[in-house]
Amino acid sequence: MSVKIRLQRHGKKGKPYYWIVAADARSKRDGKYLEKLGAYNPNTNPATIDLNVDGAVQWLQNGAQPTDTARAILSYKGVMLKNHLAGGVRKGALTEEQAEAKFTAWLDEKSNKVGAKVDGLAKAEADAKAKAFEAEKAVNEARIAAAAPVVEEATEDVVASNEEE
Repeated sequence: MSVKIRLQRHGKKGKPYYWIVAADARSKRDGKYLEKLGAYNPNTNPATIDLNVDGAVQWLQNGAQPTDTARAILSYKGVMLKNHLAGGVRKGALTEEQAEAKFTAWLDEKSNKVGAKVDGLAKAEADAKAKAFEAEKAVNEARIAAAAPVVEEATEDVVASNEEE
């Protein structure tokens, strides 16, 4: 039996939400699966990925083949690196402690990059709101300045009509 690690689509139309599953290659896209490994939500920025890293590594070591998109997600979360390091441990190139140290160092670096992106997005959003507020303020001031002569002219007309009576 050939096993694939692939995405199983859930969610409503226009708002996809995916489960990352290990499934028989012959089963339907949203059909029966062997094990649910995680979830992927592309609707958020950055995309939210919840993944069982050890389970995915176990399936890869047992011969499961990820699809292109699943491979990109697994690589992003470090599953492919952990599988590679586990292969090095099996061959004797490095010890379990060295492999774990390399993986945790990579995870720390990755979390810093993701944190920097989230901070940058929050800052860009705050800047956009500030610019929009300033533009709105300028438009309101222009509108008030344009309406002021009309109000003065109307009050002069009312005063003049009262004097005529």
